[in-house]
Amino acid sequence: MFRLGIVYLFFIGLALWLLFELIALKTFEADKWKSKSRQVERSENIVEPNRGDILDINGRKLACSVPSYRLYMDMLAEGLTDGVFNASVDSLSIQLSRFFRDKSAAAYKRELQVARQQGRRYYMVHPRRISYTELQVVKDFPIFRLGRNRGGFIPEQYDQRKQPFGSLASRTIGKLFGESSKGGMVGLERAYDDVLRGTPGTSAMKRISGRWVPEVVVPPVDGFDLVTTLDIAIQDVAEHALRNQLIRHDAHHGVAILMEVQTGAIKAIVNLHRQSRGVYVEDYFNYAIGESTEPGSTFKLATMMAALEDRVVRLTDSIDTGNGAHRFFDRIMRDSQQGGHGRLSIQEVFEKSSNIGISRIIFENYKDNPRRFVDRLYAMSLNKPLGIEIIGEANPVIKYPGDNSWSGVTLPWMSIGYEVQMTPLQTLTFYNAVANRGTMMKPMFVKGLSRHGRMVERYSPHVLNSSIASRETIEKAHQLLVGVVERGTATNLRNSRYSIAGKTGTAQVAKGTQGYQSGGVEYQASFVGYFPAHKPRYSCIVVVTAPSNNVYYGNVVAGAVFKEIADRVYASGYGFFDPPAAEKVFTSEVFPYSKGGTFEDLTTIFETLNFPVKEKNPINGWVSTQAGESGVVFRAKPVPSGLVPSVIGMGAKDAVALLENAGLNVHFQGVGRVVSQSIQAGAPVRKGSTIFLRLD
Repeated sequence: MFRLGIVYLFFIGLALWLLFELIALKTFEADKWKSKSRQVERSENIVEPNRGDILDINGRKLACSVPSYRLYMDMLAEGLTDGVFNASVDSLSIQLSRFFRDKSAAAYKRELQVARQQGRRYYMVHPRRISYTELQVVKDFPIFRLGRNRGGFIPEQYDQRKQPFGSLASRTIGKLFGESSKGGMVGLERAYDDVLRGTPGTSAMKRISGRWVPEVVVPPVDGFDLVTTLDIAIQDVAEHALRNQLIRHDAHHGVAILMEVQTGAIKAIVNLHRQSRGVYVEDYFNYAIGESTEPGSTFKLATMMAALEDRVVRLTDSIDTGNGAHRFFDRIMRDSQQGGHGRLSIQEVFEKSSNIGISRIIFENYKDNPRRFVDRLYAMSLNKPLGIEIIGEANPVIKYPGDNSWSGVTLPWMSIGYEVQMTPLQTLTFYNAVANRGTMMKPMFVKGLSRHGRMVERYSPHVLNSSIASRETIEKAHQLLVGVVERGTATNLRNSRYSIAGKTGTAQVAKGTQGYQSGGVEYQASFVGYFPAHKPRYSCIVVVTAPSNNVYYGNVVAGAVFKEIADRVYASGYGFFDPPAAEKVFTSEVFPYSKGGTFEDLTTIFETLNFPVKEKNPINGWVSTQAGESGVVFRAKPVPSGLVPSVIGMGAKDAVALLENAGLNVHFQGVGRVVSQSIQAGAPVRKGSTIFLRLD
């Protein structure tokens, strides 16, 4: 009985223990074991979003993510039995050998069989990545066509960042750290990484009846597309022009930037670096933003504006520049012209870019109070960085009296662009402010964000300085810049089609760490200005560093690139031509406006719509229309023989017919009515010439 009692008590204790464990499992440890159960029955993974594209102003892709695939195989997939594998491994090996063309079918079969014997769950079939189009072919291979569960086929997707237009603006567009999901390294890819990247999602694989079934928990949110201000057509023109000039002069590197005057929008930005003789690459360094050097003569505009603003000089005053050499303390300043220029007016001093004339103006008027001069430069925001979103902008250097490096010769040498430092983009921004009637705009690289072709956010132009100088000083500065091209150092840029205002620059730049000692100097040729001068639309700067072949003057080396860019932009009609006053559209609340056309067509249309036509006398050929208070007025639109007709206000169909009948090739952009034409009405027709029309 004692032994039976011991056994009885043992089982009673065991039952009580099991009951306690059951209660603890159901209450105290329930969350713990439910979590472990979910881990066994469900597997969660991060789903990376698609990175947004970078687009030019017209929606063309500058950077986009292109998927590529690497082939893997699960040799222990549930449906991949020995019978299925052995029956099709020969055919699969033959297809792989034909597709990749690197090994024989026997070699592929041997490797697949070894992987099968080893029970590889993630066997790499081939290291090369294939495109989406190639993947569609591979999916039809034996075994692979059975899918993941029955055939073990696993195509692993990788997103590669591509720039469809190659090197065009590639440094400004930027690049990524490895794959597109790892963030931007430089350029716009880095500056706007947070909006391009998107938001990751999560997916889960749930085990049902012994099989893993995918289910989406939180879908990823793709990144926004970045719409830039760049125009890839203008970018192509600028890069081509600069590259040819760099090759011609065997220069070390060069920069070209085109900016829209009113908004500060960057339409093109080129940074070319010599990789080897005759070979220049874009993706090396963003010199336009990151290289701060002594600008040389292009800085003379700021100098003259400071003097004009302080009224210490007038353009009609004169000054003796001597025989081409002038001493300031222990240093001698020289003019580029042998023997000097003699006595010049202040206007001529600037047009001829006389170092002595400029420096004497500043030294004689500010030597007792140099702070007054430097304060004027600071008031024009020349000492402040632009604050652009692209990382790497170099700070401008404008010395101030009292600095450790300030000396007696700093003032005269600063006046001609030495002992100061600015980047090409900072210099252009200053000149753009002069073109924009004194309003300094922040350089603008991005127009806004879009998704699926629809703009979801637009960025507005930003003003850095509402007035860098008085209106009177701005007008005189404009007069100085026009004079440089009309009578001064840049007469080679003068043409009869449109006017240019600008300034040449030829500077000696310290080479590396050698300073200005023997062998430590190289030349920098530059030209910066805007066009057309009478109503500026675009500003542009070209800087060529270390040109060889003993040709280094700004008007020849840099000015030629400026002119080629300006010519192409002008010929393309990028907003250059305003409708003449007689062709402006006047509408009323009652009568509609119509495009111009033939008298017969428009008469039929308005009569059908029961709209009265005023002055309805028979007019042969083409007419324009104007909505008046009591009817629609027709006006004759003569088409002179041998001269380019005006097609302003016409629709595309009529305009093309009229111009082609005159012997011209027609290209047009936009929709609606013609608002500008690249060859002005009344110009002689040159058979076979191309005319560009802009419709809006």
